[in-house]
Amino acid sequence: MRLTTRGKLAVTALTDLALRSHGQPVALPSISARQGISLSYLEDIFSALRRAGIVSSIRGPGGGYTLLRPPQELSVADIVLASEKYMPRPAGQDEGASPSGGGDMTAELWANFHSRVMEYLQSITVADLLAQQQAGDRALQTMQVVSSPSRTRAVKTQLPAQNVPNSVFALGLPGAKLKPS
Repeated sequence: MRLTTRGKLAVTALTDLALRSHGQPVALPSISARQGISLSYLEDIFSALRRAGIVSSIRGPGGGYTLLRPPQELSVADIVLASEKYMPRPAGQDEGASPSGGGDMTAELWANFHSRVMEYLQSITVADLLAQQQAGDRALQTMQVVSSPSRTRAVKTQLPAQNVPNSVFALGLPGAKLKPS
């Protein structure tokens, strides 16, 4: 498995989909606008996710994509693997090939690393990401209430006075003078 931007964007897009679907299809242009991901790239990613059986598509007006599995049964590893599985590969490179070639003296290190990354990604579900996102949204709403316009006050900014060095290191420079208080 390779961890790429494609996998990261697939996880982001599916989290957005799960957060906003409420049993209804979500259109890719809306995900594209919210997440800042190119629509053509999203179409390519969702095509791979559809072939992997993670999402289904509904055509026509009001169409879009829906999850085929509940968020608590869909791991981040599932999404990353599915998005990478159907990605075009450079000529002559097969899916299991090591980029450094065979006979690698650190093969065991990378095998252990890969195993631990997979365990970690397998332990996180889309439901976990949704809970994290919703907790963040609640914290943001609380901050907005605390700093509502009726409670804001002007803050005086302090600019350095002229001919006063703005760093203790500048005191040692030629021509630096301290202004008497």
